[in-house]
Amino acid sequence: MLDFRLDDEQQMLTDAIHRFSEEMVRKTFREAEEMGKIPADVLKAGWEIGLLPTGLPEAFGGLGEYSAVTSAVAMEEFAWGDLAITMAIMRPNLVAIPVMLCGTDEQKAEYLPMFAAEGLPQVTSALTEPMIQFDPRNLKTTATKDGDNYVINGTKMMVLNANDSGLILVYANDGGETQGFLVPAASDGITVGDREKLMGINAIEGNRVTFENVTVSASAKLGGDAGCDFDLILNHSRVALGAAAVGILRAGTEYAVEYTKQRVQFGKPVAQNQSIAFMLAEMATDVDQLRMMVWEAAWELDQGKDATRTTTVMKYHMDDLVVKAADQALQALGGYGYIREYPVELWLRNARGMATFDGLLTL
Repeated sequence: MLDFRLDDEQQMLTDAIHRFSEEMVRKTFREAEEMGKIPADVLKAGWEIGLLPTGLPEAFGGLGEYSAVTSAVAMEEFAWGDLAITMAIMRPNLVAIPVMLCGTDEQKAEYLPMFAAEGLPQVTSALTEPMIQFDPRNLKTTATKDGDNYVINGTKMMVLNANDSGLILVYANDGGETQGFLVPAASDGITVGDREKLMGINAIEGNRVTFENVTVSASAKLGGDAGCDFDLILNHSRVALGAAAVGILRAGTEYAVEYTKQRVQFGKPVAQNQSIAFMLAEMATDVDQLRMMVWEAAWELDQGKDATRTTTVMKYHMDDLVVKAADQALQALGGYGYIREYPVELWLRNARGMATFDGLLTL
């Protein structure tokens, strides 16, 4: 018999994250978006919840309790608060999770302990490229073998906090396959461009980064000579994005329901108008639908199954559902939905980017 109830530990975790999102994130996310900077105390409090260190193996300072399902449930609660702040808190995952999944013993020993230490590790990853019809499995950035080294050339975009990072996990085309390379940010040939002007997630900085003849040792290749299972890494990223989309969708639905119950026109709450009530019901249905698809994909990851098909189907629906529901939330507010004083317009802007955010979140 299927059981969709959270266990006691999952419930305690989500309760803690929800309190954090409600008491700290929701009070600061609008100003953070406008100012382009997240308060340090918010980042510190979010990191101290300890989601990533809990999942790391005990041998590297963690608790060895990794679960994709638990991480998905947690990601939803974080994103319910704000997507950009979620990305900032989860930025260390972009390196830690791929190393944990695919790294050599030496790479795990070198890098994983930093994620169990106090303080937010300053690392990031570079996957997305500035091109039409970007395909993460067919990258234009190349890694060419040169003796005992690799030479990396190419351009990446939306590299989160590249200016502040000491280590970048760079994805490149290595003989027709997407492989990861652990590259020190201070390496010769790396140029970090200005902050990119994006439609949403402006609370966190995203940079265009150019790699020109960047030389790294062959030992920097994620997984060593065998390389990494990029589909596994991509599936983890897309489940994270799906969980975050549920958080955005749920936030918009809850806000629209409360607003339309309180907004009175022609002598009755707007929510009692049939067209509005049907729209709210559809939004609530979409929340549950997408959540179940995310949980199924996360469960397959936990079982060691190939979740590529399940994850791809989930992402296909996510790209449409999150934008549709965010737009419906805006419509429910009428003209107020277009005013920046209300959060729904930001949720719609963030939702619009979800289809392009491969590699910006992972669990």
